[in-house]
Amino acid sequence: MLLTHLLALTAERPRPTGPFIPSLSLHPSVLIGVGLLAALYLYGITAWRRRHVPGAPLSPWRVVSFFTGLLVLLGSLNGPIHDLSDYYLFSAHMVQHLLLVFVLPPLLLAGTPGWLLSPLFAHGPARAAMRFLTRPVVAGLFFTAMMVLWHLVPLYDLMMRNHDVHIVTHLLFIVAGTLMWWPVLSPSPEVPRLSPGLQMLYLFLIGIPMQAVAAPISLADTVLYHWYAEAPRTWGLTALQDQQTGGLLMWVPGGLYLGLAIGVIFFQWAAKEK
Repeated sequence: MLLTHLLALTAERPRPTGPFIPSLSLHPSVLIGVGLLAALYLYGITAWRRRHVPGAPLSPWRVVSFFTGLLVLLGSLNGPIHDLSDYYLFSAHMVQHLLLVFVLPPLLLAGTPGWLLSPLFAHGPARAAMRFLTRPVVAGLFFTAMMVLWHLVPLYDLMMRNHDVHIVTHLLFIVAGTLMWWPVLSPSPEVPRLSPGLQMLYLFLIGIPMQAVAAPISLADTVLYHWYAEAPRTWGLTALQDQQTGGLLMWVPGGLYLGLAIGVIFFQWAAKEK
């Protein structure tokens, strides 16, 4: 049975052989997951709030932020972005990954009021576990490990060949992104965020290994990921140009995004001190 399972992991999943045609492809697992998150959130800010924390503050922008995050999740894992990243373009896959780790978690964290999370961390073991997982060193190392390991050629090719592995990878990216952003955007007083100065240092250090992953991909003069070398050519990009574009997306916009976050923290900190 173990051999059968290993063979199933290495068996290549079917993929289209024709040119890319945009479509609104929807995936039940994503729809169910997003639906459950939306239902739990709505229950928490309505019925549960009235029963357990009446009068607890809830700014409209939090609700907008949370549901914007759910829209990002839907758009990332369905439709054209999903099809392009799964079957045609490495660069589209990098856009998808950046959305899952840099855009989605901050929106969900910003949209979640602290009082909604308090029951989860009311018990000592759960609070202790979350405090451990969101320590800057632990969260940063886990995020870095996910970014490095899943961009190694053997693991990346495994992810692309097997859809179940691909789903697990996306879940790991979302978890890693949420833990990574927690020390900066934590809404919970039980598991608090870092001081502003440490937040800026933390985000700066987080960016270094990501650039170290992106640089070799961008500068490679051969195609590393053969899944895309065999894909139908899209938008006139060769496989190597597509790969270099994907690496540059992780390298430049990814680095600028973290730099922008550092700048926002600095100016908020300066305004508060002033």
